[in-house]
Amino acid sequence: MAERRTLRIPPRYNGPAASGHGGYVCGRFAALAAAHQGAVTTVTLHAPVPLDEPLTFVPGLRRSTVTHGTRLLATVAPGSTPADPPPAVDPAAARAAADRFPGGTGHPFPTCFACGDRRPARDGLGLAPGPVEGRPGTVASPWRPATEDAVDGAPVPAELLWSALDCPGGWTDDPVARPRLLTRMTAVVLRAPRAGEPCVVVARRGTVGGRLLRVDSALYDTSAQLLASATATWTALTHPGTPVSDPRGRDSA
Repeated sequence: MAERRTLRIPPRYNGPAASGHGGYVCGRFAALAAAHQGAVTTVTLHAPVPLDEPLTFVPGLRRSTVTHGTRLLATVAPGSTPADPPPAVDPAAARAAADRFPGGTGHPFPTCFACGDRRPARDGLGLAPGPVEGRPGTVASPWRPATEDAVDGAPVPAELLWSALDCPGGWTDDPVARPRLLTRMTAVVLRAPRAGEPCVVVARRGTVGGRLLRVDSALYDTSAQLLASATATWTALTHPGTPVSDPRGRDSA
């Protein structure tokens, strides 16, 4: 059995102001677990991931875990390739959708690394997922991966692709009226785009039941070739700042 690993989530990669961005941390944890759970993994977040704190990754035969001290933060288990990614949206329609992004008023997490509207210039992904005309429950945003996060022309790191696939899913519902946090995610990267390459990210609302929202998302290049896809579960907050999954890892409705 491989030895446990220690890691930290840099403060830059926040979702809520004081905890890690869901897609980013899932991508980091999935990469650590790939040798143990396989290339396609499902990451379940059991509690908010603290920033700039020592976290412990413990590999396992059936599942791997990430803890902070004695607190379980995440489990990683084998997953299945997303079967039904939302269809591509052409770049012009994605730009129009971004113009309708509702996050400029009442964004629940305004400093979010991926979609926060109060990030310093060029210090986040800059996503603005807005509703796509004629496609109810679907949002889209253009995205040009910044050269600050990878050498110009080099492949974008997988954890940033998980980040880009994450946040648009939350905007398929109404996070201003009912804030949610990512609690489970499976993502597959077919081809990592290059830094500076224009892309379009699309998300489509699935079932909504109790506190749970299930979504599908996809990343495309400008010729509508699928680059990456994901499925995710988001859970509505009961009280701001509290965990949204129970300690046994089952989504709480």
